Amino acid sequence: MNLSNVLETKCGKDIASCTNEEIYFGLLSLVDELANQKQSNKGKKKVYYISAEFLIGKLLSNNLINLGIYEEVKSVLEENGKNLSDVEEVEPEPSLGNGGLGRLAACFLDSIATLGLNGDGIGLNYHFGLFKQVFKDKLQLEQKNEWIEKNSWLNKTDVTYDIECGGFKLKSRLYDINVIGYNNRVNKLHLFDVETIDESIVKDGSINFDKEDIPKNLTLFLYPDDSDEDGRLLRVYQQYFMVSNAARLILDECEAKGSNLYDLYDYAVIQINDTHPTMVIPELIRLLNERGISMDDAIEIVSKTCAYTNHTILAEALEKWPMSYLEKAVPNLIDIIRELDKRVREKYEDKDLYIIDEDNRVHMARIDIHYCFSVNGVASLHTEILEKNELNNFYEIYPEKFNNKTNGITFRRWLMHCNHELTNLIEDLIGDGFKTDANELEKLGEYVDNKDVLQKLLNIKFDNKVELKNYIKQHQGIEINENSIFDIQIKRLHEYKRQQMNALYVIYKYLEIKNGNIPSTPITVIFGAKAAPAYTIAKDIIHLILCLQELINNDEEVNKYLNVVMVENYNVTYAEKLIPACDISEQISLASKEASGTGNMKFMLNGALTLGTEDGANVEIHELVGDDNIFIFGKDSETVIKHYENGDYESIDIYARNPKIKDVVDFIIGKELMSIGNAESLIRLFKEIVKKDWFMALLDLEDYIKTKELAFKEYEDRENWAKKMLINISKAGYFSSDRTINDYNNDIWKL
Repeated sequence: MNLSNVLETKCGKDIASCTNEEIYFGLLSLVDELANQKQSNKGKKKVYYISAEFLIGKLLSNNLINLGIYEEVKSVLEENGKNLSDVEEVEPEPSLGNGGLGRLAACFLDSIATLGLNGDGIGLNYHFGLFKQVFKDKLQLEQKNEWIEKNSWLNKTDVTYDIECGGFKLKSRLYDINVIGYNNRVNKLHLFDVETIDESIVKDGSINFDKEDIPKNLTLFLYPDDSDEDGRLLRVYQQYFMVSNAARLILDECEAKGSNLYDLYDYAVIQINDTHPTMVIPELIRLLNERGISMDDAIEIVSKTCAYTNHTILAEALEKWPMSYLEKAVPNLIDIIRELDKRVREKYEDKDLYIIDEDNRVHMARIDIHYCFSVNGVASLHTEILEKNELNNFYEIYPEKFNNKTNGITFRRWLMHCNHELTNLIEDLIGDGFKTDANELEKLGEYVDNKDVLQKLLNIKFDNKVELKNYIKQHQGIEINENSIFDIQIKRLHEYKRQQMNALYVIYKYLEIKNGNIPSTPITVIFGAKAAPAYTIAKDIIHLILCLQELINNDEEVNKYLNVVMVENYNVTYAEKLIPACDISEQISLASKEASGTGNMKFMLNGALTLGTEDGANVEIHELVGDDNIFIFGKDSETVIKHYENGDYESIDIYARNPKIKDVVDFIIGKELMSIGNAESLIRLFKEIVKKDWFMALLDLEDYIKTKELAFKEYEDRENWAKKMLINISKAGYFSSDRTINDYNNDIWKL
């Protein structure tokens, strides 16, 4: 590693004379040079992980850690009067994902490379990503999020394909990002772009553009606004473009290795991440037909090659495309989709198994389940609900396909990169084995009664809180109190994740303080979330939170004891500051609705205590840490599922008979908020909660308030709280994505 030589060659200067930008670009080329030496395509069989999202975050420090040169680079820079964290600020965050799905995909690629497995990711090169979130007049505004620079981690390749869509051809271009494993091999994230892309059609920093001009707009945005038909059609074009390129690349690579395509499954396994890449199945069949392979053989080959990960039990999240959309966008797949459906109908009478339903909609998940060899859920409760309830009719006919693969996170980024102090303490206590075997963290249990270690843990948490305080002040101009309890909920804004319930707690606490019930320790409630541009109620919830932030933070009677902050443009970089600083991790989704969650794992690893429902991976966290080291509340999944089946949940009944809840909900349209907020937005949200409340926030609200108050009370015993922190950290090893990927490989991929 010689950064001096690189900078001398590139800039003609020594390190001390270089700007942070020049150092960043120098490190970029140094990392790529070292990564290229570790590239490998060894192994006959390869996994191709296809996903619409890869939320990879900034890569510089993660890559330096994985190459084993982080400390060396840090000290070289310090010797020359430079700071690595200042250099990190120069790097734009790649805007290639939205939430947990995309972050999971990024962790998986890291673990595949770290374990030395042959596997690449395949997705799209979105120029403006999801969107940049800006708050104006206490409302979310969406702006384009530019991240691609002339010099970046993207490497342009010579690989191009001609992709035939409905009525026109698109020329693709492949860009690669190196995926650097920890002290192991380097794989690739393959991102396809369209050669005719035109960024200039997006005007004035907004996210508005001509949705019909596919050759110019195809890879501009992740999840373009689908509130109109043009937006929905664009999503179909995007998905087809992604999988058509993927299918060609996979076939080309396998043939180059010696496959005759009849043995494709000996060379490739394709993991379909959620339903977005489903069209890879009919597309592969079509391409095999084109190469002279019969329909029967092609279907059998593809069914032995593809595996499907289900990430949701929300019916609306399992994609269903009208046949008319597919006829317009992908006419060359229609005959194959009809053939796949016909074969299902010939075997089964249950119409809920059919790929094409009576409304002429194509169910993507049903294609996956019928024509993949593996179907996995992502937490034990999630898989159980799939098997017993949501996909029970499929489970009955394909029990051998179903399996569970509980999600995981990469400890390189979510501990070693974002919490150096804690990493160093752990290393001092138990050595560095945990970096490659996360189960080693169990050894921390030996220190649970060691007062010195417990105090160090509290000191580290305090330092991280100060760092977050400074970061929020710098980026948003908001002051927070580092001596308060940091209660944090960061995730995609969706009603099932129940940010609205947390906001109702904030109102409860505000009213309590107004009535003279002062908390022993001040509380800072922090939110971070983006709402989909067309998701009106989600944007109303953001508006409520921002109104509460203004009201409470400006109320001198209250703001000494309670503050509310909604961080702007929540992303991986913000998460890396929020997670190490957190005391209480809000995992409050309605039981049975969160497939897994991965934020819960990141918080646990960094010593936060979970306040949550028995949902997703909270169930497994609860089993690991025991009743005393987690705060569980709310109705269980069986009760919730029964309410849905019986249609007997009425939020208005709870509202009407419980005065405490009524006061809290009425506050949304009370004079304090109406004087500073948007009346239309607040009234709409109020009506949604009182008349509908589809995700049952009021059902669990009283228990949530009670349990949260208990958590705050337990926080007062600092030594006992530190014990709970240490137990959580010591039990987090199970949630390493290295373990998850080992499970995928042993049970599904068999590389």
